[in-house]
Amino acid sequence: MAQGGAEPGRRLESAIAWALRNSDGVVAFCGALAVGLLDLFGGGLGDNVVSGATLLVLAAVVYGSLAERRRRISDIREATAGARQALDNLTSVRELAGVELERALERARQDTDRWVFKGGTGTYLRAVTLPECVREAQRRRRSLTVKIDIVHPGDERACAAYSRFRETFSSRPDGAQPGGWSVERTRRESYATVFAAAWYRQRLDTLEIDVHLSSVVPTLRFDLSASCLVITQDDPRRVSLYVERGRPLYDYYVTELHHYREQAVKLDLRDTEPLGDDPTVDEARRLFEQLGIRLPASFSDADVGDIIDRALHAENPYRR
Repeated sequence: MAQGGAEPGRRLESAIAWALRNSDGVVAFCGALAVGLLDLFGGGLGDNVVSGATLLVLAAVVYGSLAERRRRISDIREATAGARQALDNLTSVRELAGVELERALERARQDTDRWVFKGGTGTYLRAVTLPECVREAQRRRRSLTVKIDIVHPGDERACAAYSRFRETFSSRPDGAQPGGWSVERTRRESYATVFAAAWYRQRLDTLEIDVHLSSVVPTLRFDLSASCLVITQDDPRRVSLYVERGRPLYDYYVTELHHYREQAVKLDLRDTEPLGDDPTVDEARRLFEQLGIRLPASFSDADVGDIIDRALHAENPYRR
């Protein structure tokens, strides 16, 4: 019964809403109908009445035309706004190459309290990003949060896949194959990033740094700061992508990178083996053992020393 009573009410509301939306046409129709009925059943109307009714109908028609024009202008504005938004979304991703890439990364480091990295072994992270972000945090006396996701050095299959990828698609400017990428080198580079993270953490109390070790080999590198996302490749000569914060793609990758880390092995860098300003081989061995990623037995003291050197004195791979 309640539904049956509500149905006529909804119909009346719909009729009133339609009449309001089309008030110009309703007025014109009612005016013309009234004049016609009076002329038909009222024995004729005076010229003044007919002229007045005609003017009323014409006024209603003009009003309707103006209202329709306003609606069309409103539709055009909405369509223009939609097109403008679409263009903004298209231009939210910019291509960078060469010096532009270095400048974009430098600007991203200058005013950020966070950094998220996902890539192969983190060479540029050790050489430039981490030390400069730490220095900037010390200078401004602020906290810094860093999350790192790299290839697991203890996963031989992942290291082999990554080294094979680097050998396959990397080349020197003269076209020759670069050489040097092997399972052992991949392991050393990843171990070096872990060591660097632990070393810098002990030198900045406000640094919160997490290292995640993944068995999935990435083909791209992601550097995400508080202001932007930069996507690069292993070859610095290739075009990189730049996405500003506030764009949908930036937010998508925040979630995506978090999802990647959830599937990786997280290292606990709290209360780790104390590391000196000039770390020793024994300190490095104890650190990795404490973290549960013991170095291979085949690694000599010279190999461990090489890992320490890569950790704290890495060369900028983008330097020309």
